[in-house]
Amino acid sequence: MKAFISLLIVLSIFSCKKEKDVNYIVFSGVIKNQVNDYLILTKSNKDIDTINIDSVGTFIDTLFINNGYYLISHGKTFLRPYFEVGEDFSVNFDVENFTETLRYEGSGAEINNYVTKKRQNELDIIENRAEFYGLPESEYKSKVYAIKDNNIKLLKEYEAISINFKSKELKNIEYEFVNNLLSYEEFHAYFTKVDSFEVSSTFLPDLSNFDFNNGKDYLFSPAYKRILNLSLKDSTEAVLKTKDSPRDIVLLSRIAEIDNDTIRNSMLYNESVYGITYTNNLDDYYKIFMNGSTNQNDKLEITEAFQKLKKVDKGQVSPEFIDYINFNGGKNSLSDYQGKYVYIDIWATWCAPCKKEIPFLKEIEQQYKNKNIEFISISIDKQSDFDKWKKMVSQENLSGIQLYADNAWNSQFVQDYLIKGIPRFIIIDPVGKIYNANAPRPSDKDLHKQFESMNI
Repeated sequence: MKAFISLLIVLSIFSCKKEKDVNYIVFSGVIKNQVNDYLILTKSNKDIDTINIDSVGTFIDTLFINNGYYLISHGKTFLRPYFEVGEDFSVNFDVENFTETLRYEGSGAEINNYVTKKRQNELDIIENRAEFYGLPESEYKSKVYAIKDNNIKLLKEYEAISINFKSKELKNIEYEFVNNLLSYEEFHAYFTKVDSFEVSSTFLPDLSNFDFNNGKDYLFSPAYKRILNLSLKDSTEAVLKTKDSPRDIVLLSRIAEIDNDTIRNSMLYNESVYGITYTNNLDDYYKIFMNGSTNQNDKLEITEAFQKLKKVDKGQVSPEFIDYINFNGGKNSLSDYQGKYVYIDIWATWCAPCKKEIPFLKEIEQQYKNKNIEFISISIDKQSDFDKWKKMVSQENLSGIQLYADNAWNSQFVQDYLIKGIPRFIIIDPVGKIYNANAPRPSDKDLHKQFESMNI
């Protein structure tokens, strides 16, 4: 991999401008065909601000935030602009024709126009993801070089962009190049359906001198984060080859060993905010996080989740669901099924991973028919999708007990289990106590082992 010092030479050809001595950004815009009256500003899985939109689609807000990319969501419309302190800008778009109508204006628009153009140029070179990743090594690498060279050339053309952004973006372009090379093996194997594929020994970049503790690059560059994640994944797999330990515990331990506070705290939080709700090793998981993190706000949030999850740990009395609508008529509560084991599937009609489990769930239900276990599927679809749920249950001939939660994600049963992602599977024993709050999926062979250990 080329030395990043060389990037400083390239900077000398870029113009610079005086930075403004302010600590905020005025962000405004107009949205046509708005679907609600607000925008949500998010960064690193945390909601930063809610921006109000008036009845004609206009909004304006003063943001006291750090430089960086942020996710903006409006209903099902998403954009990821770059905010730089002192560089005010506006964004305008039509929800019903987003791609064609997206426009940035103002002093901060130059960066975002560059980013938009850059993404389009990359798509023009890639054209088709399956064909792109299916290319032979030499052709793939040529296209990756073309993307890198085009991006550097494009950045030169945007003279009004600050030297601060350009210096970081040049490094980011190099990181994107490295990430594209590192990602090739996995995606080539996937798209060509050759699981055994391995790249040649000379294909991958040399990462022996790569700086995995650069907090500034971590905050700026998504590609840097991906490289770091790939490295952590590889080191986790290497540990698992010699040590019989839970994967999530090994990964979190590897993250906790990172020297840089910024990177370590961010990655620990991002992994744990969802990971702690899935782990089957709650106490160990929590301990690793608390010992590794130095961010007090993150520690308070994860501690709150931990204390809530302890209430639904193995051996605790399960929270109750009451009077959920049954597809076959009437209403049912969890207490109706005491005396048998209960395998609960939390799902929704819009959830693709949930639907992939359906054939496996049907097979499991048949295998354990007339055994001491009930299979209950609870939909957390919105109330407005009730008819859609009924139609799918009927058309797919879903078996087991099909129930409809009373308030989607906000149903008390879902909240009590701190469910943040679906599908989610739970096993409850015949006396109403939790046997496994994170049970294996129907497609997981470990589910059979679990049932065997329960003597069903």
